[in-house]
Amino acid sequence: MTRFEVVRDPLWNNIRLDPEALAVVDTPAVQRLRYVRQLGHAFLVYPGATHTRFEHALGAYHLARRALTQLEEAGDTRPDPTDRARLKLAALLHDIGHYPFSHALEEAGLPQHEILAAEHLTGALAQRLADLGAPAERLLPLIQGRAREPLAGLIAGSLDVDKLDYLSRDAWMCGVPYGVIDVDRLLTSLTIAPGPDGHPTIALHEKGLAALESLLFAKYQMYRNVYWHHAVRSATSMFKRLARDAIAAGRVDPRAIASATDDGLIHELLRDDTSGLARRLRERQLAKRALDLAATDLPADSPAWPSDEPELVARVEDRLAQELKLAPGELFLDFPAKPSMLALDVPLVKRDGTVTHLGGDESAAHLGLPRVAAELYRSARRLRVFTLRAVPVDPGRIVDLVMRTRDETLRWLAD
Repeated sequence: MTRFEVVRDPLWNNIRLDPEALAVVDTPAVQRLRYVRQLGHAFLVYPGATHTRFEHALGAYHLARRALTQLEEAGDTRPDPTDRARLKLAALLHDIGHYPFSHALEEAGLPQHEILAAEHLTGALAQRLADLGAPAERLLPLIQGRAREPLAGLIAGSLDVDKLDYLSRDAWMCGVPYGVIDVDRLLTSLTIAPGPDGHPTIALHEKGLAALESLLFAKYQMYRNVYWHHAVRSATSMFKRLARDAIAAGRVDPRAIASATDDGLIHELLRDDTSGLARRLRERQLAKRALDLAATDLPADSPAWPSDEPELVARVEDRLAQELKLAPGELFLDFPAKPSMLALDVPLVKRDGTVTHLGGDESAAHLGLPRVAAELYRSARRLRVFTLRAVPVDPGRIVDLVMRTRDETLRWLAD
């Protein structure tokens, strides 16, 4: 008899764990995710946002199981039992390499968590996977978005189960009405069709267009109202500076961070808290906004360094702090970016059976949201300066600075 268990979940109600999930879920690498909060410091703003990567992993597994069942019942695919289990395991383990405190450490310059997955698919977990006929080397391409098999888009793509769960779960746990997605309609609209390269891939039937638009709008709303909330970004900016300084001083091993938990890492940072930032985060004494400008009030083309080069940003912060008579580490410049926020790359199967592609300008022919995607993205972004002490900040000065090229900024720092 096939053995399975059912886990109660606040979002999806009942999640069935099949034998392959039961074989790996109690390994140390997977259990670590119980102690890594999904949204980092967002719980300082939304008290309910204490849900973890473990819950999200179960949710992604559940949605992968549902999607595969739907595709099989529709006659779109017939994966053998080993491949079916491997895809569900990839969904379950897609965040296995995730750092503590959400994406803050990636923003601080550490490698992307997908890259670190290989370091966690070892030991007892690797042995269990091998026993299941789904060795780590066959899961990694799916987790890292490198796989080119037809169903890989369920794990990493425009319609992956990761997005469907995290947007729904984050909204539910934060208590906000922004992440409402018609998940059932999206799942029943999935199919297989040729991609731009001619190879079969996950596609969307035309009947699912409204549900797809609900996904895109939920993503925009969650970034604008939750992920990029000013207090969340203040705490994230402080934590990034705290972690970078601790790594630079040798107080924290960056290799150990990859396998840490939220509480374990903050405990380490509190032990030698020379800047006081760890204590401030623990006690919610956050840096306050000295400047807060919508990206729509800035020139449209901004350089990438304010979001992509944490070392350069730290140098700029210290230079600005000096000018404002603040100590190093008392000013934080924050201009987060997510250029792919509303991007699409998925085939669309029309009602007459023809296939077109949702991506780039072609999306606007079928969806209303992509026509205004650039402006929506800009309206979600904010340029902020946070300070630990109240000081006047000249908006024109900051705007001029962040609009400089990387080379111009380096020359300014060298003066």
